[in-house]
Amino acid sequence: MAFPIHRLRRMRFSENLRRMVRETHLSIDDLIYPMFVVPGEKIKQPITSMPDNFHFSIDFLLKELQEVRDLGIPGILLFGLPEKKDQFGSEAYDSGGIIQRAVRAIKEQFQDLLVITDICMCEYTSHGHCGIIKNGCVDNDHTLDFLSQIAVSHVEAGADMVAPSDMMDGRIAAIRSALDAKGLTHIPIMSYAAKYASSFYGPFREAAESSPQFGDRRSYQMDAANAQEAIRECAFDLEEGADILMVKPALSYLDIIYRVKSKFQMPVAAYNVSGEYSMLKAAAKNGWVDGTKTMMEMLTSIKRAGADIILTYFAKEAAQALGVK
Repeated sequence: MAFPIHRLRRMRFSENLRRMVRETHLSIDDLIYPMFVVPGEKIKQPITSMPDNFHFSIDFLLKELQEVRDLGIPGILLFGLPEKKDQFGSEAYDSGGIIQRAVRAIKEQFQDLLVITDICMCEYTSHGHCGIIKNGCVDNDHTLDFLSQIAVSHVEAGADMVAPSDMMDGRIAAIRSALDAKGLTHIPIMSYAAKYASSFYGPFREAAESSPQFGDRRSYQMDAANAQEAIRECAFDLEEGADILMVKPALSYLDIIYRVKSKFQMPVAAYNVSGEYSMLKAAAKNGWVDGTKTMMEMLTSIKRAGADIILTYFAKEAAQALGVK
């Protein structure tokens, strides 16, 4: 009989002992902080559906980034809201666009901060879809050229990494080719490789003003029921030149994170998305859960599943919690 010789509780007796045998360690180094930048000056506008997150004008974004850097968070993922939208999302690839201006300003002041930019069109198009519309549908191949232009413009402004989130087939190869043609062979691509058509994106769509004006995104984002398809998506993206594979969302897709990490043994990112964030914020506000402890348990579960990088709106709070000795 294993009991009483083997007593697993022995290793749980004290906090210091638990620390010594802990299998998964969450670190500030794991965190990427998604942020939203908007045109104008002196703007720090709360995002109502995402407590403690804001729309920042570039000047106030720079003030916020001082705190981000002081907390030791290694990088940010930047989303932009344009001054105007059109059917081709032209401000997305304009050298004077909001992201391009923000990146240049960030790099002037924070050269060591890793700046990742989201490569998509939904925030910039009048129809809210992630590509060019033809005959009422997103035209995959026509969209690739636009995505490539966006990526090149961001990197020429100073972005350290690009993160295509559109889920068009072939976009990693197109972006890699465009970057390489400009001599930007050193720039890594973090692909939203397994991005699901999820109900957890609701608060983000308010933050990014990116809700589709017709239909939905199920014709290009993945079906929530599919797992093997995620492996195929990741395999193709790796073949096309992706350096990091992302799974999005995180919590309902921990099994996908595990499968992707186990299969490819490549750097894996997981996006702890807006709905996951806002649900916990609401529960904590109502006193139903301890917000900090639940946040840390949530983020640890994502790390335990296999994520090397966690993109999360909790990044500042998590960094503060991890910094407490």
